Amino acid sequence: MSRFIIEGGKKLEGEMRVSGAKNSVLPILAATVLNGSLNVIHDIPNLSDVKVMTGILESVGCHVKREGNTMIVDSSELDNHEIPEHLVREMRSSIIILGAILSRCGKIKISYPGGCEIGPRPIDLHLKSLREMGTKIEEKHGYLICEAKQLKGCEIQLDFPSVGATENSILAAVFAEGTTIIRNAAREPEILDLENFLNAMGGKVSGAGSATVYIEGVKKLHSVEHRIIPDRIVAGTYLAAAAATKGKVTLSNVIPEHIQSVIYKLREAGCNITCSNQSVQLVSPTKLKAIDSIRTLPYPGFPTDMQSQMMALMTMGDGISVFAENIFENRYKHAEELIRMGANIKVDGRVAIIRGVPKLTGATVSAKDLRGGAALIIAGLAAEGTTIIENAKHVDRGYDDIHEVLQQVGAQITKV
Repeated sequence: MSRFIIEGGKKLEGEMRVSGAKNSVLPILAATVLNGSLNVIHDIPNLSDVKVMTGILESVGCHVKREGNTMIVDSSELDNHEIPEHLVREMRSSIIILGAILSRCGKIKISYPGGCEIGPRPIDLHLKSLREMGTKIEEKHGYLICEAKQLKGCEIQLDFPSVGATENSILAAVFAEGTTIIRNAAREPEILDLENFLNAMGGKVSGAGSATVYIEGVKKLHSVEHRIIPDRIVAGTYLAAAAATKGKVTLSNVIPEHIQSVIYKLREAGCNITCSNQSVQLVSPTKLKAIDSIRTLPYPGFPTDMQSQMMALMTMGDGISVFAENIFENRYKHAEELIRMGANIKVDGRVAIIRGVPKLTGATVSAKDLRGGAALIIAGLAAEGTTIIENAKHVDRGYDDIHEVLQQVGAQITKV
């Protein structure tokens, strides 16, 4: 079992490059099954979730080759619509293959997904949308068996702007007969990236990034080459780490517009941040201010995927910060680990109250999920003494060799 070992108290100083976005890569890799042709995708991060998705693609007959940060997927010989259960259980977002395989094959058999334990993430919105497009869905022994000889375009009204349900609906609608309209769609930048990828291979998708997405069904698609957008959560994590260590960093390969809600809160904490076209520079204050309130909301609100990291930062803020988690109901598992390092945190349901302390101290802690693990790294970098973070595998799901990136800007962190 892998772990991170951190000697805290080192300022982060220098330049860090942000990798391609995990939450773009996975739906785009799923979309490669649609064209029955070559897909060349650049800036693919080296993540365990990407390896799981690669395994899923290979299991249905795709040929996948990786050359550095470029992946080549040939889906011309796709010959299977049953997804191996062990792969689906490793990664909750594997459910994104559902709409793509259904669209290409007219049927799919897939088990219910697994992943981080951060509270229920039901897929009922995904299934409801697919049923409205004409899919027959049976649920047997933990499996979903979906079939649709010809999906029909329709109007879909999502009860909640779910990212996964929006993406699955788009993927399913690419070959559907007529036009599909998705209302109350999620507006995350990764959905716009998926739209750009599909349109580059001949799809007709518009409106991604707004609350209404239109998909006009097409008969066929062709080969495509695409570059993944930068990961806004990785960017936010690096900025929080620099702020926690009283450091000064410049991020390259970043789209500042995608992290405005995070930048706003970091400025509220006293950080000096300047943005240019593809870079962001942060200079940390000598003493962080508490942030009155952070409420997680769908994009463009404050991202739930940055709540843990900002909480780690606010454990050292001067005053009291209040967090309200509005997306997932069980996303404060990192709080008990931060308390082991000296943090003063009180959790009551979806609300957490953090009273800043003068310093954190190193301890042996455990990553319970992906972003919680990143929060513990931030805390360890700022803490006095040695921090050991067990279950590093969770962090590997969303960060491309984070220890090596941090080492380049002065962190004393190793992975064993």
